Amino acid sequence: MGPRAILLAALLAAILPAAATPAVSASETAAEVAAAATVPGEWEELEPGLELGSFAAPRQSSIGDSRIRILRFDPGLWELRLLNTSAPGEGELHTAREWCRRHGLAAAINASMYQKDGRTSVSLMRTRDHVNNAYVSKDKTFLVCDRLDPSAQPVRIVDRACDDWREAAAGYGTIVQSIRMISCRGHNVWSQQNRRYSTAAIAVDRDGRVLMIHCRSPYSTHDLIEHLLQLPLDITGAMYLEGGPEAQLFVGAGGVEKEFVGSFESGLWESDLNRIAFPVPNVLGIAPVRAAPQKTSR
Repeated sequence: MGPRAILLAALLAAILPAAATPAVSASETAAEVAAAATVPGEWEELEPGLELGSFAAPRQSSIGDSRIRILRFDPGLWELRLLNTSAPGEGELHTAREWCRRHGLAAAINASMYQKDGRTSVSLMRTRDHVNNAYVSKDKTFLVCDRLDPSAQPVRIVDRACDDWREAAAGYGTIVQSIRMISCRGHNVWSQQNRRYSTAAIAVDRDGRVLMIHCRSPYSTHDLIEHLLQLPLDITGAMYLEGGPEAQLFVGAGGVEKEFVGSFESGLWESDLNRIAFPVPNVLGIAPVRAAPQKTSR
């Protein structure tokens, strides 16, 4: 058992007495969970260009309510930011909720998996001001944002099987590399496996909107992708961010505050009892697009 497994197992064991009943999120009551399980899918507008959706997975999981929660935003109105514990002025791990409060964000989700040092991403991760990890792994997708050219698409998921990722990344200040879920051709690229997880992921749809995805109920990654493709989401590319108890999505906008946390991970914590958000080193967050400074005439 590695350091991460030991740490998570110890922390989860410590919270077991308080976790007498399963919960889908840290901010939902049992009544809300039961009611949500009967609704096939709907969007709630929180603010202009920002919607929170909850969808029933086409196939039920053996654990939990089998709901997929999605925060969908227009990147023309909301900018995507990468925040790192390793960046200057930081140094501490935070939950997604804490990252939001610290930086005035409306929402945040895991930015990717990380290494044993508890800070460094497993693959390439940088902003225009800070490099968390310069290593380019074999993983096939790159999330890019903070465009350098105002005419470029605000956020893209670049598939190295279809695009020159270096050329695409050159036009953006921020890049995060991780595991491909849905290819640029709209295909599920994962083979079936026995391992199941709670999952955090990110995707882009045909209209260029960005989807922050959280599913607490455990599925194999292959099956979760199939669900995403079957739902009315029009996803054109998707990237895996994190799995298990650490997978989290926090939303605090439009008078709504929701914190969705993961629990189940095959081989580590095969339970739906976790109700706490774990501090993580890297998150993707959103805030309203900052207006360009006005030029003054002389």
